[in-house]
Formats: sequence, structure tokens, C-alpha cells
Amino acid sequence: MKNIDLRDLDVFVAVARTRNFRRAAIEQGVSVSSLSQRLRDMEERLGVRLMNRTTRSVALTEAGELLLGRVGPALSDVGAALDQVRGLRAVPSGRLRINAPPPAIDLVMAPMVAPFLEKHPKIELEIVGESSFVDIVAGGFDAGVRYGEHLAQDMIAVSLGAPQRYAVVASKEYVAQHGRPEVPKDLLDHACIRTRFGSGAMLDWEFEKAGRLVKVSPPAKLVATHLGLALRAVHDGVGFWLTFEGYVRYGIKSGALVSVLDDWCPPFSGTVSVLSEPSPAAAGACRVRGFRRGMAEAGAAEKQDAVAVTSRGRVAQGQSDRLTAYWAARDPAVCGCRGRSGC
Repeated sequence: MKNIDLRDLDVFVAVARTRNFRRAAIEQGVSVSSLSQRLRDMEERLGVRLMNRTTRSVALTEAGELLLGRVGPALSDVGAALDQVRGLRAVPSGRLRINAPPPAIDLVMAPMVAPFLEKHPKIELEIVGESSFVDIVAGGFDAGVRYGEHLAQDMIAVSLGAPQRYAVVASKEYVAQHGRPEVPKDLLDHACIRTRFGSGAMLDWEFEKAGRLVKVSPPAKLVATHLGLALRAVHDGVGFWLTFEGYVRYGIKSGALVSVLDDWCPPFSGTVSVLSEPSPAAAGACRVRGFRRGMAEAGAAEKQDAVAVTSRGRVAQGQSDRLTAYWAARDPAVCGCRGRSGC
């Protein structure tokens, strides 16, 4: 360990795990150039190359693979031990990284942030919005927010919000000029605002009534990847838009927007929180105690269709306290998806 400190090893593991200098630098809270220089200095002190890197890729050498295999688990154990020690203070502290789809951030998490940080000033909160599915562990996140249909089978679920629903809306001027659909297939004769996700998919619009599921792919007068554009367009009379009711509730109440096909848009389960993959050092009583306390403080029962979830464990005491504090501060705002959001 001469001339090599834990920060050097932490940088190496971050780059090796993400295979991306920029993501590793963000995770470490340093510049890309600083991180790259630290890694080069470490290689020089060891006298061996750990990574082959180009402008497009990062690959571990045989020495790098060997070092990662031995050092990675050891650093996880060190982090878990430090979290446990910090947990003795009974004050949640440290960085908490959460990954979530934008609708969950807008409609569920945003109202929590200020009250949460005021109540827990020692926590550094980072929330990253992603429309596509992200591996929580590979991304270096402590937790994520998902929808009920995207949960692994071995997860325990605690709801973060009330049941949600979609709404199909258009401006009152558009409805006055073009009429309103009575059944989902009537949308095929209307201009519509569609969403294309990061994966390139433009999903069908799904409707359900009395157990009958109907999918339609209406013509796209406008394809928008930005929610603000779609919201402006529907108010400006471009056509019908299928979205989370929470985004258009005030427009409907004010009379600026008209909601149609309400009987075809039943409520569905809301968002869920997901804890990251297990670490052996953090498994057992500490994990169970921390997570159960979090559910109790959140006042939520375990439900199969709703949702904060944990897989088999990586929740050391400090991390558990941070997660517990965050979910306990949740707001019962609306948000949710039945797989149609592309998240």
C-alpha cells in the first residue's frame, strides 16, 4: 500500500465499474482530467498498466482485472463499515444518489426535496433523471424509483404514492372544431401528440375498460421528446395528448383543456423505490432493521402491486438511515406508469 491511498483505489474502481471516465468523475465529484491524472499516477507507482483507454472505450488489462477482483469487494466492505459507524450517530448523513424517470421526479419526488433537505441537513442528495431503464448498481446509485410492472420477483415493495391514471386531453378550441372521441379507435381520425423515448420506441396508447384492453397507434401530428413542448402544443390546439393526469390537472380544472375517454383510463399503481444490489458485509440484521424501520416511518404496508423495494440487501446502517429518511419524507402526490411511459 506504499504511496497508494484509498482515494486512488476508489477512483480505479469507479472507472472500472462504469467503463466511462466522465461518469466516474461525476460519481467521484472531480473533473475528468483530475481523475485521469490520478489513475495515471497510480499506474506509474505500481509499474503496471491497469486500463487500455481510447476516446471511445475503456478496457481493463489482466492486471486491472486482478486488482478489481480483489480491491472492489474490499472497498465495498470498507464503505459498509464506515456507514455502520456513521449510523451510530443516529443522524442520517452522507451522499444519497437516486435514479428516477422524469415523471416520478416531477410529480412525486420534487415536492419532497426541500422539506427532506431541511430536516436532514447532513445528507447530500443527488437525483438523476433517466427515461430509459438504468441498472442501479452499475450506475453507482443507492436507490431508484420504478413502476410496479418493472420490479424483480424477489423484491419487497412499498408504495411511494397514491394510485395514478392517465388522461387524454386537447384544448377546448380543438375539441370545439374537431369533436371528441367516444372510443379509443376514434383517435385514429384525430391529430395527436406522441412521445418518442430514448430507446427510439414510440409506444401504442393503451386503454382499458371493464377488463377489455385496447391499443391504438394514432397519427402523430407532433412527435415530442420534451415534455414542455408537448404541454405547450396541447394548450395551443395541436391535437390530443396522452399523459399523466398530474401534468394536466390544472389545465383541465381551468377549462383550458378538455379530458376525454375518462372511462377508458382507470387508476393504476404508482411509483416504487428500489434499493441497490446486496453487499455481504451489509446483509442480515442491519439491512432488515433499517428497511423495516423505513417502511414503518413511511406508514406503508407491503403490497404486491405497489412499492420502495429492496433486493437481497446492500443497505449498511448509514445508507439505510439516509434511505429511510428520504422515503419517510415522501409526499402522496400523483405519478405512475403501466409500462407506457417507456421508463
